[in-house]
Amino acid sequence: MNNHASFIHPAGWPFIAIAAGIFLGCALIGGMAFLVGVVLLAWVIYFFRNPKRVTPVRPGLVISPADGRVCLITEVVPDEELGLGSEKRLRISIFLSIFNVHINRCPIEGTVVDKIYRPGKFFNASLDKASVDNERNALALTMTGEHPFKGQKIGVVQIAGLIARRIVCWSSIGDTLRSGERFGLIRFGSRTDLYLPQGMQPMVCVGQTVLGGETVLADALSQENVREGEVR
Repeated sequence: MNNHASFIHPAGWPFIAIAAGIFLGCALIGGMAFLVGVVLLAWVIYFFRNPKRVTPVRPGLVISPADGRVCLITEVVPDEELGLGSEKRLRISIFLSIFNVHINRCPIEGTVVDKIYRPGKFFNASLDKASVDNERNALALTMTGEHPFKGQKIGVVQIAGLIARRIVCWSSIGDTLRSGERFGLIRFGSRTDLYLPQGMQPMVCVGQTVLGGETVLADALSQENVREGEVR
């Protein structure tokens, strides 16, 4: 299990070291090169930040697996490889810009029952086709806890984007995860998809900004209708 709580995630240190080397070279040149080096080093450190989050822990809550913006909420048939059945489910897609925290967190209390990696392309992660064509890693989890959806599966998919070229997932089949627990990261701009169980409604809207490990995306105990949002 890899649930690092340090401010900088250990996966970032090799990249910070590279950026530091570039900074030193730029510093020797001076002038505008020095400023470029400062910005690059600062951004790489910022990108791999790994903040603590306060996760709501009531049974049945589905928590955002990533920071970013909800770019799509669509009803789709999940890929067969996910093992989530052939019926349509609601999929919440979260787009992560290069300025978002890129740590992925478990959306529920549950057990990993499948893990599937598939190579693919690197389309812009905000596009709908990214869910099908892009490189990705998927986890299927069985929900635990006392609520009506206990024992049902939920899917969370890490998707590489136009800039992201590396998906990291340290959770394995058989792991029992807590909601909000770190399970992976995606480097340099990406997307995370969440497949809700059938009959569960989202509590967020397209365009809404969410925080991984904190924002409630759905509630197994809620009877609320699908939410609508307005830009104000």
